[in-house]
Amino acid sequence: MSRLADTFARLKAEDRAALVAFVTAGDPSPAHTPAILDAIVAGGADVIELGMPFTDPMADGPAIQEANIRALAAGTKTADVLAIAKGFRERHPNVPLVLMGYANPMLSRGADWFAQALEEAGIDGVICVDIPAEEDAALGPPLRAKGIDLVRLATPTTDTARLPAVLEGASGFLYYVSVAGITGLQQAATDTIEAAVARLKAGTDLPVAVGFGVRTPEQAAAIARVADGVVVGSAIVDALAKAGGNPEAGRALVAILAGAVREARVGVTA
Repeated sequence: MSRLADTFARLKAEDRAALVAFVTAGDPSPAHTPAILDAIVAGGADVIELGMPFTDPMADGPAIQEANIRALAAGTKTADVLAIAKGFRERHPNVPLVLMGYANPMLSRGADWFAQALEEAGIDGVICVDIPAEEDAALGPPLRAKGIDLVRLATPTTDTARLPAVLEGASGFLYYVSVAGITGLQQAATDTIEAAVARLKAGTDLPVAVGFGVRTPEQAAAIARVADGVVVGSAIVDALAKAGGNPEAGRALVAILAGAVREARVGVTA
């Protein structure tokens, strides 16, 4: 089993959802990121989602856009991201690490090179926002050949007719984008998310994690009651930015969110 599959299986046995915590690599500098990652693991994150800085992060709201700008201004390169990942793997051998980004930096040296580099860095999965499922050949086969999960995105506009294409070749987990918009600015109503998760789980055995717009422990807990994972990004990035990159700000917020996720199903009957 992959680290992602093993982690979601273990948490399912514990009857709780995973907390997936996002940070941008290189924000505020590559030198800061390792301590930030260590802090959010210490805070209770189950899965780390590491963003590759990019000049045009079209799915991301202001908080993550600004994080990308800071990271790029600090000179962050793909080599830095890979070095950060490799160091993380050495310090945290069992914590899943998913790389999130866009096609341009992932494919600039070719998909085979990218997959090989990720394997060497110990990265478990990839979320590529702007390669649709129908263009899987651009990146999917080399990743799968290296045992790296390709995490696909489903959205409120992913209808029943298209869902099989999204699921074809997907692994690790299915990331449900709860709003038809950018990260961080809004969140769908809980009943809407519950209905969407139920529909997706009827079509796949993959764990379903929900993200976009999750900022508070109350929101995280509500999602954790119905989904297999809760993804929090902008709130963590914001907290770190306001603290000047102090890892403690990330650890403190993640600890609150992790507590809410872990307690979400306590006392709840099916």
